[in-house]
Amino acid sequence: MAERRRRLARDPLGLRRALADRLLIGLVAAMALLAALALAGRSGADRLAQRWREGAAAAVTVQVPQPSPERMERALAVLRRQPAVAEATAVDPARMAELLRPWLGGAEGLPVPGVIEIRLADLSADTVLLGDAVAAEVPGAVTEAHGVWVGHLAALARALEGLAFAVLALVAGVAAAVVGVAVRAGLSARRDAVLVLHGLGATDADVAGRFARRAAFLAGMGAAGGTLLALPALAALTSLAGPLAEGLSWHGLPWLDLALVPLMAAGVAWLSTQATVRRWLRRLP
Repeated sequence: MAERRRRLARDPLGLRRALADRLLIGLVAAMALLAALALAGRSGADRLAQRWREGAAAAVTVQVPQPSPERMERALAVLRRQPAVAEATAVDPARMAELLRPWLGGAEGLPVPGVIEIRLADLSADTVLLGDAVAAEVPGAVTEAHGVWVGHLAALARALEGLAFAVLALVAGVAAAVVGVAVRAGLSARRDAVLVLHGLGATDADVAGRFARRAAFLAGMGAAGGTLLALPALAALTSLAGPLAEGLSWHGLPWLDLALVPLMAAGVAWLSTQATVRRWLRRLP
């Protein structure tokens, strides 16, 4: 009898029975798993975009037809005088022949131009002016920048980031709706207890606070479980992406964002429950 009174004092509305903990935890866990994958995808897309901008975007090549030692040295001298050029290196002819071998079967006897690889110090430098400076000293030299395709890749990465944010917003909205449905079911199941407690002087804030704390606790537990379930999938994805993108690794996961998923889920559940309960109480006669 004394134990029953203590339980009633701690949970006068019987919320442990009214809010189905297993169902709510399971649904929130599934949505937290999706949120964790979206956060990791957003972080990965951001890292890839940064690497593309800082790496490939800074790479420029100069092709020098009739690559005599004198013409190559003149081209290198012009490039190394440019403030926007951090490094200019002539590609070894043997390496060029090896690169062309899969397509041409060998470059012997072919008029293969000399190639100079440039690393830009200033990504905003005008490569057209750079190419004009080289062509003025070495007629026929052609400068090629990779900014166009890098721009497309960066735009793709930004689109993936935007998609990840849209998924997060959708997950948050669905979570709020699921919590709202569960809370309305709980209110219906404990209607008499709520009316009695409300009639005894409990304010709307008191009743809503009890429901909100319970829902936030369950949502936080479910989100923590869903985030943990996402880790094996993220480990597999990072191992696959590792050879393709050096910056993507297990240590490079957005651990802070992932740790905040349970807190964000609890916050969404608390706000949704507060709104649902207060709206329900305002409709009481």
